[in-house]
Amino acid sequence: MNTKEKLDKITELEIAQRAKEMEKEKLIDQILTPEIKAKIADIEAEFAKDNHLAEEIERLTGEVKSEVLSAGETVKGQYLMAVYNKGRVSWDTKALDGYAAAHPEVAQFKKIGEPSVSIRGI
Repeated sequence: MNTKEKLDKITELEIAQRAKEMEKEKLIDQILTPEIKAKIADIEAEFAKDNHLAEEIERLTGEVKSEVLSAGETVKGQYLMAVYNKGRVSWDTKALDGYAAAHPEVAQFKKIGEPSVSIRGI
């Protein structure tokens, strides 16, 4: 099996996996009575309107990020840590390659990383 065929096989398997999951959900849905579904909907609605915890988490997260950015250093709590990362440096590779053609001495500073592969939908 070549690489293209393997990619197509991955797609077929993912579709089969989703179909199996949908069948499971359908079977579960069949055993839930309308009364139980209504009770579940009521519970979901009750919990949805009471989201002060999520709002507080979001507010505190924003404050922590702002404070860590201002301090410029990682802060560790008992269970979480806010990791400070310096801004990434980037260069105009096309322009530098052109410059290196005229000034070959700068080519010694060029490093090329290992290639990688990610599988994405089309």
